[in-house]
Amino acid sequence: MVAIRFCRIAIFLCAFAPNRFPTHRPAMAADISKIRNIGIIAHIDAGKTTVTERMLYLSGAKHRVGRVDHGTTDTDDDPEEQERGITIFSACVKYAWGDYNVNLLDTPGHVDFTAEVERCLRVLDGAVVVFSAREGVEAQSETVWRQADRYEVPRIVFINKMDREGASFETVFNDIGPRLGGRPVAVELPVGEGPAHVDNPFRGVIDLVDMKLLQFDPETEGKQVTETDLPDELADDAAIWREQMLEAVYEISEDAMSLAMEDKEVPRDVILAALRKGCLDRTIQPVFCGSALHGIGVQPLMTGVGNFLPSPLDRPAVEGHDPKKPDKTLSRNPDPKEPFCGLVFKILPAKTGDNYWIRIYSGELKQNSRVQCPNRDKKENVAQIWQIHATKKDRDGQVDSVGAGDICCVIGPRFAITGDTVCDTKELIELPSIKFAETVLSMAIEPESTADRKKLEETLDMLRRQDPTFRAVDNEEIGQTIISGMGELHLEVIQHRLTRDFGLNVKFYKPRVNYRETIGGSAELVGQCNRVVGSTQMFARLKVKISPTDNPSDPVIVFDRLPPDVGLPNAVRSAAIDEIRDRAEGGGMIAGFPLSGVRIDVMDAEMAEEGSDEVAFRIAAGDAFESGLQAAGPVLLEPVMRVEVTTPEDYMGEIVGDLQQRRAIIASTESRGAMTVITAHAPLKEMFGYSGAVRSLSQGRAGSSMEPYGYQAAPKEDADSFQY
Repeated sequence: MVAIRFCRIAIFLCAFAPNRFPTHRPAMAADISKIRNIGIIAHIDAGKTTVTERMLYLSGAKHRVGRVDHGTTDTDDDPEEQERGITIFSACVKYAWGDYNVNLLDTPGHVDFTAEVERCLRVLDGAVVVFSAREGVEAQSETVWRQADRYEVPRIVFINKMDREGASFETVFNDIGPRLGGRPVAVELPVGEGPAHVDNPFRGVIDLVDMKLLQFDPETEGKQVTETDLPDELADDAAIWREQMLEAVYEISEDAMSLAMEDKEVPRDVILAALRKGCLDRTIQPVFCGSALHGIGVQPLMTGVGNFLPSPLDRPAVEGHDPKKPDKTLSRNPDPKEPFCGLVFKILPAKTGDNYWIRIYSGELKQNSRVQCPNRDKKENVAQIWQIHATKKDRDGQVDSVGAGDICCVIGPRFAITGDTVCDTKELIELPSIKFAETVLSMAIEPESTADRKKLEETLDMLRRQDPTFRAVDNEEIGQTIISGMGELHLEVIQHRLTRDFGLNVKFYKPRVNYRETIGGSAELVGQCNRVVGSTQMFARLKVKISPTDNPSDPVIVFDRLPPDVGLPNAVRSAAIDEIRDRAEGGGMIAGFPLSGVRIDVMDAEMAEEGSDEVAFRIAAGDAFESGLQAAGPVLLEPVMRVEVTTPEDYMGEIVGDLQQRRAIIASTESRGAMTVITAHAPLKEMFGYSGAVRSLSQGRAGSSMEPYGYQAAPKEDADSFQY
């Protein structure tokens, strides 16, 4: 009887479930207009992976919801991720929702792994930005938002964790504009806020487009949605928020404005079309809310992905250049009939052949074909094509071909690296690569025995292919390898992988800061070569002006300002300029750290009738470079971090005092509910172990996050500690 009764209830619920929250359908043949390539981006612990898991479950792509705290999620499948409860590596999953086929990339939230976000946003068409309703807009939220701005990625917003203590939809909503430069437009409103024990707990959402109350059945973990008319006690508040939404719609849609001026109701399809247009134009960001952990509000979010985020057809044609004629701009439309073109955005090394993740921008990629990698000037084999599930090939996902607008895994290439283009062998194009931030922290390592040395070299080479922000350079003088990464956690993860995953016996030394060098002033001088080699008198003089740029983080720039009548042959002229550029790449005068923030103008030259060849001018250029750096005053630069600490006010004094002892400059303090947020700029050297220190100062109640902020002059004693 119980079973029969349960079945009747299930049939009743299914019969009345609104069809705009569709059940799972198997993926059909690819219709580019129905493809959605999206990323989930957010600050750490905002709930990205939980949102992803819930989407997979609700779409039918998996039959049980994974939990981050249980280590059972599909996308956090690495032991390090499961142990720490955070996302470290971006993962790709596919699901179908209604008519849409979605490629979803779950990305890390920790700043040390921001390169994973960078490479994903480079190839995505849209993004879902997740905020915690309790913590709101946090430091890494700003970072990922700026990254999305840089790649002009349209986005929608999901305010998660509405069932948590201290949750505030309105506070987060109101922060998005001033802190991120966005324009949020609420399309949903929470019913209540906070956990079950508060007076007005979170228990559903109001759909502001249809003015309906949506409630999500906990017995089916959010699969069954009940839609009812708004009760009177919710109607007035909902009407105010709906009017705000319609104001945005009127600005976007002339049809909606005309109807409003005639006091006519704006139809649902007109509202949705206007919101979609505003989202695609990046003038607004539709805002949803819910609790991914309990499946509340995730189905409308999934429908919002299809309604508001772009298909590949909605994005501009990709542009690149002709590898044989770099000044010639080429473009490719998302059309399977155009020549094939794609971008390698991730490589996962494997014994059976590295897995190359590729975004297809145009044409069609077929199995057992040949493509060109113009960056390496090499032809590549495409032996196999797979769909991707998490960080692995989908077990049942091998396919014969993949068309424009899709994302796939390819086995066969050997030469391409992350950011390289692959294209038709007869229709070459080279797309812009992916730029990653410079490493800020290094650590010396060495194998315990000579037997481990070769295996260590092979493993480090594999890790370099996988992670473009990881560096490993051999120092033959001390017999060690210097590995570099984006922060303490990044290096710690590398350390664990070397010892645990690859079974290497390796010694690890203390991390050290990656300094840079620049100059403190300007200088103008002449470098020269005046020496006898054998029976030949070599002669060259080169006048240069060296000066600092406005930003000490800028790369070194060299300008050829030689007057037309100077009379230098082109080969000699190029040799002098190339020598200065080569010297600049070799580092500064203090300790050979990378040089930055320097401008060098080559102003004049003098040559003799004999002996003024390329070698002579290279010597003169080297002399001018070294003398110029010394005369301009070498300056050691240390990396500075932007630190954000969220703490109860009771501990604010101790935390500010500790930051000041670490040479931090307090940039701002602000109240967010019961918490105080301190933003400071602090030297990285002083911030080792800070996350543990701030927890100790606050009895575990404060949290912190850091991201690179820039460079500043290091203390004199730090510069003096290095040998000139």
